[in-house]
Amino acid sequence: VQLAESGGGSVQTGGSLSLSCTAHAYTYRRFCMGWFRQTPGKEREGVALFDSDESPMYADSVKGRFTISRDNAKYTLYLQMNNLKPEDTGTYYCATDYCDLGSRGRWDKGTQVTVSS
Repeated sequence: VQLAESGGGSVQTGGSLSLSCTAHAYTYRRFCMGWFRQTPGKEREGVALFDSDESPMYADSVKGRFTISRDNAKYTLYLQMNNLKPEDTGTYYCATDYCDLGSRGRWDKGTQVTVSS
């Protein structure tokens, strides 16, 4: 899967980060693409995606704080993360074939997000 995430980093509680995911033209879709996160010792958690109807979906834990968007001309998916909390810490993965927050999809390397208190 050719997905390249960027934009991770370290911030303090309340800070913001913006993640980007640039896909190969053959990989990019306007639907069923999104983000999930993984923290060691915790279950994988779906964060946000565009579903099969191209509607945005969000995990309850990030609603009102995170915004998923995309630029179809650039084959790029974004995740704007505001008011970050320590529990948002994890490796964030962009995924394709990802139509439901509980599904697996296909993903690549991920980018680390660390939020300190």
